[in-house]
Amino acid sequence: MYEDRIRRPALMNKVMTAEQAALLFKDGMTVGMSGFTRAGDAKALPLALVERSRQSPLHLTLLTGASLGNDSDGLMANAGVVARRMPFQADAALRRKINSGEVMFIDQHLSETAEQLRSGDLKSIDIAVIEAVAITPDGGIIPTMSVGNTANFVQQADKVIVEINLSAPLALEGFHDIYVPAARPHRGAIPLLTPWQRMGWTAIPVHPDRIAAIVITDSPDSPSNALPPDDETDAIARHVITFLEGEVKAGRMDASLRPLQAGIGTIANAVLHGLIDSPFRDMTMYSEVLQDSAIELLDSGQLSMASASSITLSAAMHEKFIQNLEKYRERIVLRPQEISNHPEVVRRLGIIALNTALEYDIYGNVNSTHVSGTHMMNGIGGSGDFARNGQLSIFVSKSVAKDGAISSVVPFVAHVDHTEHDVDVVVSEWGLADLRGLAPRERAPLIIENCAHPDYRPQLRAYFEEAKQGGGQTPHVLEQALSWHARYKREGSMLVK
Repeated sequence: MYEDRIRRPALMNKVMTAEQAALLFKDGMTVGMSGFTRAGDAKALPLALVERSRQSPLHLTLLTGASLGNDSDGLMANAGVVARRMPFQADAALRRKINSGEVMFIDQHLSETAEQLRSGDLKSIDIAVIEAVAITPDGGIIPTMSVGNTANFVQQADKVIVEINLSAPLALEGFHDIYVPAARPHRGAIPLLTPWQRMGWTAIPVHPDRIAAIVITDSPDSPSNALPPDDETDAIARHVITFLEGEVKAGRMDASLRPLQAGIGTIANAVLHGLIDSPFRDMTMYSEVLQDSAIELLDSGQLSMASASSITLSAAMHEKFIQNLEKYRERIVLRPQEISNHPEVVRRLGIIALNTALEYDIYGNVNSTHVSGTHMMNGIGGSGDFARNGQLSIFVSKSVAKDGAISSVVPFVAHVDHTEHDVDVVVSEWGLADLRGLAPRERAPLIIENCAHPDYRPQLRAYFEEAKQGGGQTPHVLEQALSWHARYKREGSMLVK
């Protein structure tokens, strides 16, 4: 049943139930779990830890690549298992615990977690829980649909628990390129010059003696929850495509563009989907996550290859992908997230970064994480890694939310994740503002007239005109800068009645 998955016979005696493996955990431990945006996450151990905590309370520091699937984050948070969490999450129940102060959440750039572990800035990993396709004869762990931070977790952990997932086809072997940088400060450059280059191993190396338990599962990843394109996202895609056509016409790039990065979620996925009807050919991706749109672009032939750290698909697209793994084997590379998001590589390759904003202001500052400046949504993820270091940093958002009660274009963002210095282009369904080479006083009218919803443009114009009266490089009326957020909290709408 699973003998062909455990290719080192001496490890067969490590097979046990998840409940037995859960007894290895102790209160206060730091745990690293595989999983990146609902893909490649451990399926059995989170549930077993919840049950274990009912007998003997566990309070763990939990590190992952990004968000977990199968409601694992929420189940562990509600059971009190998660006391501290990093670097990213996307679970409503965990979010409530974070915003109530019951779980301490450390929001990090996704390229930084492994680096901080390696440098000793974070407490080292006690136990790593890693989902795998198989274990090689020398003990190497072959990941499933994501790599994330797992290579670093395995490298550091005192004990490693492997979940062999029988639902993950053996044909996934060979998709991964496991490369772990040396410690600072004297390491050399990361030897990656193209998105399609491979430079490491197909499995995560580990001494077999450090594998403390093997748990057998048979559960698929949670499907993507990205919604299909709609009229607004189609309009955003058209604006982005028109802009990129202009870049080609100006001679700044050719029709293959530069390697593409797209953040997770509905809008970014829809914009990439729009590239199917674009004139661009022989494109490449160097991103964190491949969503449905990336597979569609590979199938259309417009995308020649894609490099990422995770593959997160809808149920239908996942089934198609699994049935055609051989077709994609030479066109997809899965890497550790510290490589997929590494600033050195992102800058070298000249990435076109496409990410989603909760809101942006009239000068180009972007809030990606905090509703009304206080309540965490998911986290900054990898957007900062790419925005700061890419050749082009594009942020997209629908112009309004909550049926028009919230404007996504505001006088001043209530929380700054990406400063105006890291933002080149902002886009809504109404239009696009190219901010390159513009001073703040030049940016504001462009953003207001091109990107804001028409209902909110008079308010934004009035604010900017009053702000200019006070002077300054970046004019603001400090007493009013966050008044829109206060009005929404007080009256249920940012719009002046």
